Amino acid sequence: MSRKSVISPDERDRLEALIGYGFNDKNRLERAMTHSSARLAKGGNYERLEFLGDRVLGLCIAELLFTTYKTAAEGELSVRLNKLVSADACAEVADEMELHRYIRTGADLKKITGERMKNVRADVVESLIAAIYLDGGLEAARGFVLRQWSGRATRSEPMRRDAKTELQEWAHQKFGFAPTYRIEDRSGPDHAPEFTVTVEIGDLAPEKGVDRSKRAAEQVAARKMLEREGVWAPQPELNGLEK
Repeated sequence: MSRKSVISPDERDRLEALIGYGFNDKNRLERAMTHSSARLAKGGNYERLEFLGDRVLGLCIAELLFTTYKTAAEGELSVRLNKLVSADACAEVADEMELHRYIRTGADLKKITGERMKNVRADVVESLIAAIYLDGGLEAARGFVLRQWSGRATRSEPMRRDAKTELQEWAHQKFGFAPTYRIEDRSGPDHAPEFTVTVEIGDLAPEKGVDRSKRAAEQVAARKMLEREGVWAPQPELNGLEK
């Protein structure tokens, strides 16, 4: 049995006030908040919405960055975009809005606020964006994205380069050869896989990265090695599925 069989009218009103948008089709909102583990949910789950919401978010953020950073090169815009549409950024939005209070999951899932459930919270944000887009159009979706992301987009944070590129250049300069990456494990269902990748450079101790795709896990592993070897200053854990 699902943790929440329905979103009550009072919960829905509070959620719409939190989102800043009132749905014409309330079923879209409920579907956006329903994980696939809630098997008894009649309105379906958010998996398809997540696919669409990811694209709508990307468009809105790309437009925001294009208008905000008028002299930035394509490379810098890409780095900023990737950071702002990442699972970490989406989960941060979900946590700030306390969306976990409204997510419908099956009883078999662990505590929704835990670190391992970060991707569920991130997926719900993307699904919510898609639901708003389908219900009210691009302007409504853009309004939600701007309310939640404008401050993040304008923070003057230093932009790191791609971790794999940085590690490869450093390895070539220091050792004369490139890092090697190896998939150690792939787990989870097809719609939410989890990859564990190891990176090695000569006799250095290896590092591991975990994330939802092979490429993303490689980036996590590369970043961890760069920070461990003192090439990059350590930063708070922002990427991947690391515990």
